[in-house]
Amino acid sequence: MELTELDKKIISVLQEDIPLSSEPYKAIAEALEIEEIELLRRIQKYMDSGILRRIGAVLRHRQAGFTANAMVVWEVEPHRTKEVGTKMATFSEVTHCYERPTHRNWPYNLFTMIHGTNKEACYEMAEELSKTVNVENYRLLFSSEELKKTSMKYFCEERT
Repeated sequence: MELTELDKKIISVLQEDIPLSSEPYKAIAEALEIEEIELLRRIQKYMDSGILRRIGAVLRHRQAGFTANAMVVWEVEPHRTKEVGTKMATFSEVTHCYERPTHRNWPYNLFTMIHGTNKEACYEMAEELSKTVNVENYRLLFSSEELKKTSMKYFCEERT
């Protein structure tokens, strides 16, 4: 699919914060000086062609009161990783769930990111997850500082 200048502007704007509005796409369309229906048609075209996979929101968890963040690393029997990961991913407290390779001194192959109002809440959630999936060997690695929270940006140099 060949992108027009308008397509590039739309993609560039969609990378930014969505307006806090009951009609965010209308506000975006107005800023782009196009009709809302045209914006929605183009977004659907991007989705259909695979250029755009999804539109998501990023929760700024620290601002929302979730000040403790832990990557919980799990040692899961290889034949159980899919089953265990799928079950863990159903918990709303789990925002990321990944399978990773093990290494000689690192037996952990499943990683989950959890957020809590304090460290104790994270420990309690990890314990609940452990009991639910019957995995006992795990560690919590707490974030000490958020250094960057951004996504890839495309066509930024072309914005006016």
